[in-house]
Amino acid sequence: MSRIGKKPVPMPAGVEAKIEGKLLSVKGPKGTLTMPLQDEVTYSVEDGGVQVMPANETKRARSFWGMQRTMVQNLVTGVTDGFTKKLLITGVGYRANLQGKTLKLQLGYSHDVNYDIPEGITIATPDQTTINITGNDKQKVGQVAAEIRRWRKPEPYKGKGIKYAGEFIFRKEGKKK
Repeated sequence: MSRIGKKPVPMPAGVEAKIEGKLLSVKGPKGTLTMPLQDEVTYSVEDGGVQVMPANETKRARSFWGMQRTMVQNLVTGVTDGFTKKLLITGVGYRANLQGKTLKLQLGYSHDVNYDIPEGITIATPDQTTINITGNDKQKVGQVAAEIRRWRKPEPYKGKGIKYAGEFIFRKEGKKK
């Protein structure tokens, strides 16, 4: 029994959800998001929110139940508040700045790394060592943050690289004589 799945997803004021065929669409102040519906789970839009229930008692249906409810919750959160990831750059000469729809990263390579910002994502650089990624799709925000971080992951000796805010980098001791 899914404890998360039992609760209906509450709809804040100004947010509406519709089921059209095999798609669930949620419309709010920050745009519209859609999600394909699974056959193993039944969805119903009621006055206070969206209720997600397993279609039958198979193990597969019960395993989809809580995850699908969380995905619906992410749609509602995305169209009301949005999602944000913060990246921190550490290292001498490592910096980031925004030029139009391109993020320019200087990460110790012989060339600058230019990252084209995808549609639906907003990137801000309040200073040269901080990158704020915002958007209404949680998966897309996380994917963009992972792609930027992949250019220079933090190394364990000096901690140089791009890390998530709040991430702990395990530090190793250097060589001993």
